[in-house]
Amino acid sequence: MSSVNFTGKNVEEFTITGFDHLSHQKLLGFLIFITYFLVLLGSGTNICIIVTDRRLHTPMYLLICNLAVVDIMFTTSSSPTMISVLLAEVKTISYYSCISSMYIYHLGDITGCLALSLMALDRTIAISTPLRYHSILTNTRIFVLIIVSWFIGIMCLGIELAWTDFDSLPYCQSIIRYVFCDYPALIRAACVNPEPYFLIPTILALWLLAGQFPLILLSYVKIIYTLLRLPNSESRAQGFNTCICHIIVVSCYYAPKLVSVLLTRIGLRLNLTERNALLIIATLLPSLINPTVYCLKTKEIRKRWVQILSRKKRTVSIKCQKG
Repeated sequence: MSSVNFTGKNVEEFTITGFDHLSHQKLLGFLIFITYFLVLLGSGTNICIIVTDRRLHTPMYLLICNLAVVDIMFTTSSSPTMISVLLAEVKTISYYSCISSMYIYHLGDITGCLALSLMALDRTIAISTPLRYHSILTNTRIFVLIIVSWFIGIMCLGIELAWTDFDSLPYCQSIIRYVFCDYPALIRAACVNPEPYFLIPTILALWLLAGQFPLILLSYVKIIYTLLRLPNSESRAQGFNTCICHIIVVSCYYAPKLVSVLLTRIGLRLNLTERNALLIIATLLPSLINPTVYCLKTKEIRKRWVQILSRKKRTVSIKCQKG
């Protein structure tokens, strides 16, 4: 049987088949739904707390707020598609929705990496030069840095868009063998040799892994060295507590990516199921951990969460008494 070639211009929708071989699709769909709900709840609440409390309008909390926005955007680009496939059993996604989701997903990935770099810079200055911290990092400068990080993300995607014209790619079948729309999934769905199309994404990935990650590591080495030299044990413990928050967040972001790179380097090829599992973990785990860590480990945000929950508890008890 001869296959018919399509181009992006006449492909109206893609069929996502990455979950077809799984036996417990509803369970996985429910877990992804709960995770997505918790991400929206945690990150959304953190944004509201920081925006509405003027005492939290400081560089560190503005960066936490920026990371929460990135987390919501990052998970929203992929989770609804997976939930739709697994729970609603709607396996198709329109061509332009798929393309849009792909760009939002990768924009979230790049800006998330840059957000972690900015947070590492913030903590390094705060702990290494505490007396000059407020003069070096003002709210205005943090806003500028955040805007620049988003601009860099958009520019990277612009380069990728110029490199790959998806409308001209030939598609033998409009089937995506992965779990949602991202760049590798769309390239591998086309009837082309994928290697040339991965040149620019590989350069960007190397910049994120080999460029940003070592800088973040060096900043935390500097922080730990500074903390160990502090004579005050209370200040040292407070600094380590803040440092642990960021190390957990950075680890959750980079660990799946490093595992994938290391496994490829040692010659271990992942099958489709393993690739999809790693992709889901890399997409959902960081965005779930981030608001949880900052709720539990950041005193001011934790205090506001307690106030919100206690206020709701009092409201419910008053309604019950009136009833």
